[in-house]
Amino acid sequence: MQPISILIFVALGVVALILFAGLFNMFRGGNPNLSQKLMRARVIAQFVALVILVIAAVFFAPR
Repeated sequence: MQPISILIFVALGVVALILFAGLFNMFRGGNPNLSQKLMRARVIAQFVALVILVIAAVFFAPR
């Protein structure tokens, strides 16, 4: 497995973990500020994951 593939799975895992942490906090009735911070972190993590996917598609796609 290529290192970029591992990086993609790690990035997607981070996005999923942040999403589930935010949902857990929301359903538990936790701090709204924490939910807001987690959702902002999720958006940033999604952006990073998307950039990694685009880089992988551009540089490692068969030609």
